[in-house]
Amino acid sequence: MATAKEKKEEVKVHLKKLRAELRTIHLAVTEELKLPEANNIKDLMTEMEELLAVIDSKPKKNKK
Repeated sequence: MATAKEKKEEVKVHLKKLRAELRTIHLAVTEELKLPEANNIKDLMTEMEELLAVIDSKPKKNKK
């Protein structure tokens, strides 16, 4: 089971990757007036859902 520190690092890595991809899309839209491909948006949404799963996962308590 991942520790809180490991989870935090995993979330940071995901967020940095998402931020970079979103920045690229933003620049394409604002500077080149070019809309992103639907697959790119779907991929980002999937990554965000995976990140949410990491954040929302709660440790299981041992039953006595």
